[in-house]
Amino acid sequence: MGTGTKAAVIGLGSMGMGIARSLLRAGLDTRGADVNAAACEVFRAAGGGVVGSPADYADRDVVVVVVVNAAQTEAVLFGETGIVPHLAPGTAIVSCATVAPDFARSMEARCREAGLLYLDAPISGGQVRANDGTLAVMAAGVPEAFAKARPALDAMAATVFELGDAAGPGSAMKAVNQLLVGVQLAAMGEAITFGMTQGVSPEQFLEVIPKCAGTSWVLENRAPHVVAGDYTPLSAVDIWLKDLGIVSDIARGAKFSAPLVVAALQQFAAASGMGLGAEDDAAVTKVYARNARLTLPGEGQDG
Repeated sequence: MGTGTKAAVIGLGSMGMGIARSLLRAGLDTRGADVNAAACEVFRAAGGGVVGSPADYADRDVVVVVVVNAAQTEAVLFGETGIVPHLAPGTAIVSCATVAPDFARSMEARCREAGLLYLDAPISGGQVRANDGTLAVMAAGVPEAFAKARPALDAMAATVFELGDAAGPGSAMKAVNQLLVGVQLAAMGEAITFGMTQGVSPEQFLEVIPKCAGTSWVLENRAPHVVAGDYTPLSAVDIWLKDLGIVSDIARGAKFSAPLVVAALQQFAAASGMGLGAEDDAAVTKVYARNARLTLPGEGQDG
């Protein structure tokens, strides 16, 4: 599918590694880059290339940027060691971080000035779907950017939503998605612990609620972590401080009241303040458990 297309993936974390592997599997000549040398070696062992110097970007057709936030995105592109000066004119940049729409528009404008094609292309689906190449991509950009990036998009995603011919709508849609996911995570933690106060164990909750109208993808994906007492991060608590913070900022700018976002954000802030920032986002449940003096599975007498 991707024969002849040369790609790079910047950011080989849980999502970026899956994307890079998916590009390789689809036949794209793919190089990876990450500040973590161990991640680069893992990708090399999988058959990928590793960026050794900025010159290694010069022959790439598409660069997928899978970093954490706007600051990292800007640094990767335009910082002291940014890649933009080393890219050939017409290279497509697929920017996947959750950022504000205004930031996406500014990156598109700066890339256009440098002769580059920019796709505002946040992703959804989690680590498993990144590994499978079945992500959803909420993308916006000029048709030429979509065309140039198509082999990479087809390799990493089951669905690519084309939301507009200029940056901004992709990030706006991701903000809508993150509002729902973040609120649902907090609601899941509240529901599990509320049930415990009424004699409903987390195990019973997980048996019954996924078969009822109150279920959601979030609940079905994250409640098992609570039941297992395993908070190995698929997406960390601190990611939601960032993402719900972005949603809150966008809402404030739009003079839109978003009380559920504010309530969920407070719970993630409390979880981070408890030292849980690097744990799986299901650990927001521990905030409710602490406040109600409940002991969650796996916590023993220390909960």
